Amino acid sequence: MPLKFFLKLYARLAGLTALVVFLCVLLFTGINSVRSQFWHERFPEPLMRWLAAAPAPLQQYHWLSSTVDLRMGAASRFNLSPVALERLGYGQVVGIDSDVGYRVLVTGLSGEILQLRLNEPYRDVSETIGLIFRWHLDSASADDRLNVASQMARSLNVQVQTLDDADLLPDSDVLDQVAERGLAFYTDESDGCGRVIVQLSDGELYRIDMPAGFDPWAWPVVLLLVLVLGGVLAVAVFLALREVDSNLRTVESVAVRIARGEMSARVQAGEGTLVTRLASSFNGMAEHIQRLVQVQREMIHAVSHELRTPVARIRFGVQMIEDCQDEAALQRQLDGIDGDIQELDELIDEILTYARLEQGGPVFSLQETSITDIVRQVVSEQQMVRPELSIEGNIDEVSERWALSDIEPRYLHRAIQNLVGNAGRYAAGKVLVSCHFDEDNCRVDVEDDGPGIPEEDWEKVFTAFARLDDSRTRTSGGYGLGLSIVRRILYWHGGHAFVSRSDTLGGAKFSLVWPRKKPVDSIV
Repeated sequence: MPLKFFLKLYARLAGLTALVVFLCVLLFTGINSVRSQFWHERFPEPLMRWLAAAPAPLQQYHWLSSTVDLRMGAASRFNLSPVALERLGYGQVVGIDSDVGYRVLVTGLSGEILQLRLNEPYRDVSETIGLIFRWHLDSASADDRLNVASQMARSLNVQVQTLDDADLLPDSDVLDQVAERGLAFYTDESDGCGRVIVQLSDGELYRIDMPAGFDPWAWPVVLLLVLVLGGVLAVAVFLALREVDSNLRTVESVAVRIARGEMSARVQAGEGTLVTRLASSFNGMAEHIQRLVQVQREMIHAVSHELRTPVARIRFGVQMIEDCQDEAALQRQLDGIDGDIQELDELIDEILTYARLEQGGPVFSLQETSITDIVRQVVSEQQMVRPELSIEGNIDEVSERWALSDIEPRYLHRAIQNLVGNAGRYAAGKVLVSCHFDEDNCRVDVEDDGPGIPEEDWEKVFTAFARLDDSRTRTSGGYGLGLSIVRRILYWHGGHAFVSRSDTLGGAKFSLVWPRKKPVDSIV
């Protein structure tokens, strides 16, 4: 699979993961916002109920004012919202987070509102409970202390025990605070719960164990986040895989249609899908197969047509041999048959070469070879074959400097030879082969002073078995495969072959252009 496919897939997964994480953060924040509000109301509720049930709490617990802000009054005194007033009317404990601290309110027995303002709710509530415990236990007799402590613990939803065992004593820092204030609050690292140590007037120590503080990472919340995260990712992966499966099924259906003979079937995959590259490659393969099938059909038709003439001549020559009366006539017929067989051999060689190039190309062995040496060799060979013509090579100094190129020498030699031989068949007297090389590209032009090729036929001449009438007719020789072979050779070199009109000689001008340096692994 192309790297771009995985980059696109990973980008989508990363984006999806970021989105899910963002949603989980929002969910986590929202849930904990509600949980925090609920906890901050439920945690001080036993204390507020205790204070509200006490007769004249401000007078009874006036000594709390040195530690916390405890007030009582009419509802209008506390600037409450209608919702808070309604909840207080139902007897609920209401918590309000404000700029001046966290306020906890409840309706007292007399119908007035009791407010406790806290800076650190967990610590302040714990210390307030500790102060109330100390005050009541100091007021109780020694024999009745345990009973009072037990009743208060049930009412305030805490646990209390005496510290008569040295192993239960906290660190010295906590004991120093107890000695200084008569009370100390600390958090036990073993379970995360708050502890309050109070010292009575006679020196007896009590420890009050508070309920656990607010934990934003409680296991139900974590479990919910994991389920949400896993569920959303599972759904997203399912949808993504379903999209990929749908696209792959589309490719599969097109492959089945092509197997049934619908060679024009193509995959319609929009831009941006995960299988866009696959669809593009598949369509390219389908087009190549369709072209090969079309070429095969045309070749079968053309070959059958091309073979008829020499075969018919051979059959006629064999019949004429029976009527030959002398050795000279017999030899002429045998020479004619031999020529026809030679023509068949050349035709078969051209067909095999073209088929090999058309159906995927030969195994190219690129070599750094001098193009100018190949051009000089072709010019020399063709000059000997056609002495009646002037076949010249035009190679300047710049081209000579950049003459080395990565090519398959045998096939490029054949391409230039086909062009020069083709030009020699139609030239009136001169053929010119020019080289134009630079650091990046190579270009070879073959021009003649013949009648030229009409512009509307410039592409047609490269079609296999193509025939042009008038100047370039069957009488000039060839099978219509030479220029097709040239174009395919240039294709496998990463270049192109095209025809135009020669400004110098007035006839046809064939040009070969290809990159001077080409990586070996780019030839497939």
